[in-house]
Amino acid sequence: MLNKVVTFGEIMLRLCTPGFERFQQARKFDATYGGGEANVAASLADFGMDVEFVTRLPNNDIGEACQAFLRQKNIGTQHIVFGGERIGIYFLEAGAAQRPSKVLYDRAGSSFATLQKGSVNWEEAFAGANWFHWTGITPAVSQSAAEVCKEGIEAAHKLGMTISCDLNYRAKLWKWTDAPGKVMEDLVSQSDIAIGNEEDAEKVFGIKAHESNITRGKLDPQNYLRVCEQLATKMGNLKTIAFTLRGSLSASHNTWSGVLWQDRKFIMGTQYDVFPIVDRVGSGDAFAAGLIYGLLNFTNDQERALQFAIAASCLKHTIQGDFNSIHVAEVEQLMKGDQSGRISR
Repeated sequence: MLNKVVTFGEIMLRLCTPGFERFQQARKFDATYGGGEANVAASLADFGMDVEFVTRLPNNDIGEACQAFLRQKNIGTQHIVFGGERIGIYFLEAGAAQRPSKVLYDRAGSSFATLQKGSVNWEEAFAGANWFHWTGITPAVSQSAAEVCKEGIEAAHKLGMTISCDLNYRAKLWKWTDAPGKVMEDLVSQSDIAIGNEEDAEKVFGIKAHESNITRGKLDPQNYLRVCEQLATKMGNLKTIAFTLRGSLSASHNTWSGVLWQDRKFIMGTQYDVFPIVDRVGSGDAFAAGLIYGLLNFTNDQERALQFAIAASCLKHTIQGDFNSIHVAEVEQLMKGDQSGRISR
C-alpha cells in the first residue's frame, strides 16, 4: 500500500534578519516561506513520500511565488485554495548565546485566517491518502480556520485515515477565544496521534511534567510517562503520544531528545548535544515529519521510528530556514552514531 500524507495549515512569508542582526540593526531581510504544516510536508517530500499541502493563498504574485516554492520541494499543491487579500508574514530575529530568538507575527486578516467552511473539498484533497496532519497553530489563527480544521479532521475520521496533531501552543495567536483548551480538546479527541514539547501539554491541557527545568537543560524523560498517560486518559482516541525534549542551555546550545508512548509502551530516545545551532525554527515540525515517516515505514518498530524522528530534527538545527532539507540516508547515518560532521567526499 502506498502512503500519502495530507497536511493542512497556513504558510507564511518568513522575513529573517541577516546573520544574527537585531531588528533595529537590519536594513534588509532574508525572504523565504515557512509554517508548521508546510514544514512537515517539505520534510516528508525530501524523504521521498507522496505529500499534499492544503492551504489558502492570495490570488496575486506572492501567492503564486509561494506555490512555486512548494512545488520546487515536490509538495503537491493542487488543492490550495486561492482568495483573500494577503499572505501572512512572520519576522524572525535569530538569537545567539544568552540572547533568545524573537518571532513577531503579522498574519491578522490573512488569506488563510479568513478561510471559510466549505472552501476546501476534503473528499478530493484526501483522494488516495491515508494520513492527515494538522497542528494547534491552525485553530489558533481564527475561529473560521478552526472550523475548517474541524471539517478536515471529521472528513479524515470518516475515511478511516490516521490523524496526527502537533499541539503547538502559540500564546500570541490565541486571540479569538478565552478557552483554547476546549477548542483543542474537541479537535484532539478525534485524532490518533498527539505530538508536543515540554510545555504544550501544560499550556493546552494543564498536564505538567514535574521536576523538569528546561532553562537549565534538566529534563528527565521518565517524568513524561505520567503526562502521556494522563493525556491518553483525557483523550480516549489517542493511540500514540510523542514529546520532544529540549534542554535550553543557551540560544546556541541545546540538548535534544524525545519520548514515545504507544500501546502503553514508553520509549526514551537518544539525547543529542546540539552546538552551535544554526536555526532551530521548524525543529519540532522536523520531529513530527520524522515520526510520521518512521511510523509508516518502520512497521512494528516503535523505537526505530522515534530514533529517526529525533535524529531528523536534530539535523534541522543545522539548516537555515523553516524547511528541513535532509534526506533519509543522512538521518540514518546519524542514527548509526556518526556525529563527527566529517566532510563527505
